Amino acid sequence: MQLTTFTDYSLRAMMFMAQHRDRLCSVKEIAEYYNISRNHLVKVVHRLAQFGYVESQKGKGGGIRLAAHARGLRLGDLVARLEPHMHLVECFGPENKCNITNTCKLRHVLRGSQQAFIASLNDYTLADIL
Repeated sequence: MQLTTFTDYSLRAMMFMAQHRDRLCSVKEIAEYYNISRNHLVKVVHRLAQFGYVESQKGKGGGIRLAAHARGLRLGDLVARLEPHMHLVECFGPENKCNITNTCKLRHVLRGSQQAFIASLNDYTLADIL
């Protein structure tokens, strides 16, 4: 199982903001800290703001910060929201052309493993990993 770069950057950005909750942060600062793409991180932060996990202030002296409730987010719920198309194998997606889908028992095992992965992550909140 592999998370997308989008989810990886989302988790890193949220962790950074949670560790600096006493002030506003900048995308540039977070990108430089983790040595990641600023352009990609802009998109990540925008989506996190749409979800209500990040608050932003525009203009001079502006920046971003983690929303107050976000520290209590369960990691599995967060990953599931950030990875809406977590298709481990072809038959999980809408473009399924696998010839054995109707008789395959592997996909049920994989689906259970995916659900266990999310459930295991839900044992922890963002605050737990700081």
